[in-house]
Amino acid sequence: MSEIPLLTAAELRRRLEEAEETLRAIREGEIDALVIRREKEDEILTLEGPESYRSFMEAMTLGAAVLDSAFHLVYANRALSDMLGHGSEHLQAAGLFNVLDAANAMVLRRMTESAANGRRSAELRLKDPSGQPRHLLATATPLRLGATSGIAVTFTDVTERVRAAEAEAAEQAARAVIASANEAVVVCDASGTITHINPAVHALTALEPVGRRFDEALTLTFPATGPFTDAHDLLEKVRAGYSARGVEAFLPDAPRVKDVLVSAAPLVGIGIVRGGCVVTLVDLSARKAAERQQALLMGELDHRVRNTLALVLSICTLTGHNAQTVEEFQRAFVARVEALAATHTLLARKSWTGLSVGDVAAAELAPFVQADGDRLFLTGLSATVTPQAAVALGLIFHELATNAAKYGALSNREGRVEISGGRVAETGGLEIVWTERAGPPVAPPTRTGFGRTVITRSLSYSSGGAQIDFGPEGVVCTLRIPRSDLTDETPRGGTA
Repeated sequence: MSEIPLLTAAELRRRLEEAEETLRAIREGEIDALVIRREKEDEILTLEGPESYRSFMEAMTLGAAVLDSAFHLVYANRALSDMLGHGSEHLQAAGLFNVLDAANAMVLRRMTESAANGRRSAELRLKDPSGQPRHLLATATPLRLGATSGIAVTFTDVTERVRAAEAEAAEQAARAVIASANEAVVVCDASGTITHINPAVHALTALEPVGRRFDEALTLTFPATGPFTDAHDLLEKVRAGYSARGVEAFLPDAPRVKDVLVSAAPLVGIGIVRGGCVVTLVDLSARKAAERQQALLMGELDHRVRNTLALVLSICTLTGHNAQTVEEFQRAFVARVEALAATHTLLARKSWTGLSVGDVAAAELAPFVQADGDRLFLTGLSATVTPQAAVALGLIFHELATNAAKYGALSNREGRVEISGGRVAETGGLEIVWTERAGPPVAPPTRTGFGRTVITRSLSYSSGGAQIDFGPEGVVCTLRIPRSDLTDETPRGGTA
């Protein structure tokens, strides 16, 4: 079979038009001779007699055939025989339609039958001897054969044009897919040079990646236990046929995204030179930040659990020292652990942030008096505190409320408790004053119990402190919260 030259679509159309115009001029007697360009010497053909027409058709690079009025094959040139893969004698004996498969024969017959009314064209989809698709553009025009009419049919091989169009469509589709991907996509050719990227790649490198080597544009570092040592090693292994999926890597020189999950595979497809590869890099910034936050929270949780257990142990020990009976110990210990749990419940609900002094006071006094009633007044307590300070305040408010319910303002129907807060200008800390009013007369205790110890020592871990006075009108307790125990968070649904 003769080798088909690669021609552009425009060149194919131009040659087809020239051939059809030449055929028309011959049919109508407008020319007497043709000059055929040869490599060594031009050949002049006169158009006198049937042999001259046959010589002309044989000189054509396009496939050409002549059909009579009954659509029988009168003549086919060698170029057409080569296109169809049949010798001239076999083609002449079998006929044009019979050497084609049923589908293409039907297309060609319908086209030639309708060509009696004017020029018609149709595309035939054949297969070459290797089984690859082959596309022929068939064009039929009316032809006078002496006293009768016939059909002249030319065949142009447009396989390369179709393949080029398909390749262009595939290229556009690939570009669209790459551009629409959320993760960064990099395509490299066989030399390791980047040929395509999508916009997400610009977050990984400050350079213009296209046209640069992959390992030059992207400085990847992998864990010591990973399958690759660097970007060059990744590219070499993938180009050799190795595929990677979900390998963590770090980009020390990236302008924004530093942590990525790398997947890579050889680039395969029709017409693609072996050795290329496609690499995707997924942004792990959010996941890494979440992992760091989780590790921080786990460490904080471990620290808080240890502190809480130590506090519970201390409560148990001191409560036992001051209790006269097991029943008294049990009541006091359970009540104090419940107070501790109430503060922890508040902290958990608010994700350990944004807990105000008013929140803690209202929660600890809830078993004794309601915050929205006429016996408890909370003012200036919107300041938020650290979790450690909140736990200490919870224990203090519990002991003050328990004492008030037994001996002070909450032991009768007329008494009330006022808790007010205000900033200390000199230090930036917070001063909280617990004041009991309208309760029974108060006398200083004869001994220091566990409750008083809790009140005076709970804030001793920092520069804060507490002072309690047992005046005749009622207990007054002043608490000092240092600036280091205050936060700048907004109270989350707290009490003012």
